[in-house]
Amino acid sequence: MKTTSCETPVIYYDNELEDEFSTAKITPRKIDETYDYDGGLKRKIGRLFFYYLLARPIGYIALKIKYHHRIVNRKVLKPYKNTGYFLYGNHTNAFADAFIPSMITYPKDVYMIAHANNVSMPILGPINPSLGAIPLPDGKEALKNFEEAVKRAIMGKSCVGIYPEAHIWPYYTDIRNFRDASFRYPIKYHKPVFCFTNTYQKRRGSKTPKIVTYVEGPFFADESLPRAEQKTELRNRVYEAMKKNTVHNNVVMVKYVKRNENGSPEGGKSPSEATQTSTTENDA
Repeated sequence: MKTTSCETPVIYYDNELEDEFSTAKITPRKIDETYDYDGGLKRKIGRLFFYYLLARPIGYIALKIKYHHRIVNRKVLKPYKNTGYFLYGNHTNAFADAFIPSMITYPKDVYMIAHANNVSMPILGPINPSLGAIPLPDGKEALKNFEEAVKRAIMGKSCVGIYPEAHIWPYYTDIRNFRDASFRYPIKYHKPVFCFTNTYQKRRGSKTPKIVTYVEGPFFADESLPRAEQKTELRNRVYEAMKKNTVHNNVVMVKYVKRNENGSPEGGKSPSEATQTSTTENDA
């Protein structure tokens, strides 16, 4: 990452699918067959206190104060209040992304498929399962328990949220390429899919942008196709729906520049030229 105090930060990346730019340094615990996805009575009490009494109201207030958060087209969820559904979104803000899915689906519960990092961090790690984190399993032994947790949530008429881009790219204003693997869940359980795009927009009198979230859906798998093709086709429709709303971004907080195989930025610009371009675009 290259930046100075008067320039827009520039981040150089190599691989949209793999590169991670979160500043958190966490050693993930191993999610094996001994990991307790259910949590029993302790988990239920924790969810009542941490999720309903703390996280949801605090998240709502914090998002309004910090980002003037607003949701567009939430009405498409209303016909599905009595069924479980899957929700996909772009992953661009470590703080806001923790709360926005619950703001979108309120009053429906949300459980988030998450990296093991989310249950491994100090203090919050043991609490996050009560907040709805369902960590991805390490190996086949834990896969059965993981899938039971997803089934329990979706058949319990809750929302299961997924950030298919997997890695956080702070303030990124496009939709990154993502795999179709997670789309097997709505196909398996015959449940609707919705998606959202968080956009960053100018906010008068503040250097902090507002976040406006656009919701799209529902999407259903095309069951006339073979199962593998259903995943890809459903993924593509969700991707395009997310991407179309990126046009609402009008603030560039961070400039992302892809490197060529030789390590230089694409387009032949030197790092200093790329940074200057970023600064000019942000000032425009």
